[in-house]
Amino acid sequence: MELSYWEYKTWLSQVDFTVIGSGLVGLNCALRLKEKYPTSKILVLEKGSLPQGASTKNAGFACFGSISELVSDLNSHSEEEVVQLVQKRYKGIQLLRKLLGDKAIGFEQHGGHELFLKDRPELFESCMNQIDVLNEVLHPVFGDAPFKKTKNIFGFGKIQGQYITHKFEGQLDTGKMMKALLQKCHDAQIPILNGIEVKNIQDEGEKALIVTEDFEFESKKVFVATNGFASTLLRSETVKPARAQVLVTQPIKNLNIKGTFHFDEGYYYFRNIDDRILFGGGRNLDLKTEETMEFGETEVIQNSLEKLLAEVILPHQKVEIDRRWSGIMGVGGQKSPIVKPISNSIYCGVRLGGMGVALGSLVGKELADLAK
Repeated sequence: MELSYWEYKTWLSQVDFTVIGSGLVGLNCALRLKEKYPTSKILVLEKGSLPQGASTKNAGFACFGSISELVSDLNSHSEEEVVQLVQKRYKGIQLLRKLLGDKAIGFEQHGGHELFLKDRPELFESCMNQIDVLNEVLHPVFGDAPFKKTKNIFGFGKIQGQYITHKFEGQLDTGKMMKALLQKCHDAQIPILNGIEVKNIQDEGEKALIVTEDFEFESKKVFVATNGFASTLLRSETVKPARAQVLVTQPIKNLNIKGTFHFDEGYYYFRNIDDRILFGGGRNLDLKTEETMEFGETEVIQNSLEKLLAEVILPHQKVEIDRRWSGIMGVGGQKSPIVKPISNSIYCGVRLGGMGVALGSLVGKELADLAK
């Protein structure tokens, strides 16, 4: 594509900072850069017509780790690492709420509840036995004991008679959140160019060459915030894509379910939104197939979601599905995000491990703060 003098001069010349990815991490990074360097020229590039990946496709959980997930994490991480992970997630949500305000993001705190299926009594007993331990370990993070036992007040089917509730977890409206962030960038006069796919970034010492499908340009610093798609640009970092499939029902009359819910060690999750149930997960049914950057749904997972919706979440109640979609997360062997310099002029903030809503604001800030 041939660029006119005006196009090149206005958007692509003398760029100080280029952020790749206009999701939660990318926009927070751009806003932080503008705050620190108000006279700098900042550009955000996004390959989709809307933010791709997971930022506008997630379930909107302001969560910090269900109890079974944290018990599992303690098998592969030290206690200190697990506490740090939870602390980062909690801090990230507080940053997001402070930046945009609870009303703008539709934040509500109804607690996060973990359900335990009757056919997995050993998981239920294990987590029940760990409540006191985790409450003690995480008390400094929240200033209180986060976990408590709750009765099955919403009438879910095929589960144990009690949940384990995280008192401090909440939910938000993902669309409102991203709209508010985009508006903040607009107000800060940070241009976001959509439909621009970056093919390569070449470090040139004091600057980097950014190669897109249509043109090339130079930028003093580049920040990669593409999470699940990071491996296409960062071949030295281990970030695997992980597709998450989601559905949402038609409105349900007199729906009394409120809160965020997990079961099967966090592989399934659901919540209320606009008198509907939003339900996602099942990636563990076919992990290899779901290790993809391609959006889409599969029969095996969608059938599982519908079956569990009918038998566990809304037993004895017929509901219709309104919409199905998928998002792409970035995962790896460790749950901590990768926020680091790749070279003198290239930095990355990726691998949010399915906790993008909680971690995104903090990772975006930390990514911007790498710039000197």
